[in-house]
Amino acid sequence: MTTTTKGRPRGFDRDQALEAALMEFWRHGYEATSIATLTKAMGINPPSLYAAFGDKRKLFSAAVVRYAETHGDYGSRALDQTTARGVIETMLRLAATKYTDTAAHPPGCLVIDGATNTTDASQDVAAELRAYRENTKQAIARRITADINAGTLPPKTDAPALATFYAAVIQGMSTQARDGASEEDLQRVVDMALAAWPN
Repeated sequence: MTTTTKGRPRGFDRDQALEAALMEFWRHGYEATSIATLTKAMGINPPSLYAAFGDKRKLFSAAVVRYAETHGDYGSRALDQTTARGVIETMLRLAATKYTDTAAHPPGCLVIDGATNTTDASQDVAAELRAYRENTKQAIARRITADINAGTLPPKTDAPALATFYAAVIQGMSTQARDGASEEDLQRVVDMALAAWPN
């Protein structure tokens, strides 16, 4: 289905084009992805890209939002669990599956790996992705704190440290997936990580 801009038909499907851009950013990272490779993958010319998305920077932000709503929705899905441990286990198990599904998309996580190497000119991109990661970590910490207050976790549990630990596990799992780890490999990592949960 085509969409319109100022009453004129746009000769491409915006969602399909955005998904193609997402895959390029996910595969190569923000800085290594050029306008030429984006337009080729999206099947459009540069003027169409600029008209539809503004510029590469704005396109990247749109791609990250799409990622969070689709391939990366495991975080929000996990937060529907009723306990902090349920949140953590669901998040880790879904991440192990998602990160290694290379038949559907590149390995790993766009939000973790999309701005690993950036110059000073792209620090805002790194900050944007860091904010996504920080928000997830803070959400985990809040759920842990709630369980401490409810008495289902020991009162001396360090909620920020525990949340940071599991955030680090998730980030490491993404790197392992990009290095070729299988879902089975990552599920074993999850088993080990859950063994550290406070009794």
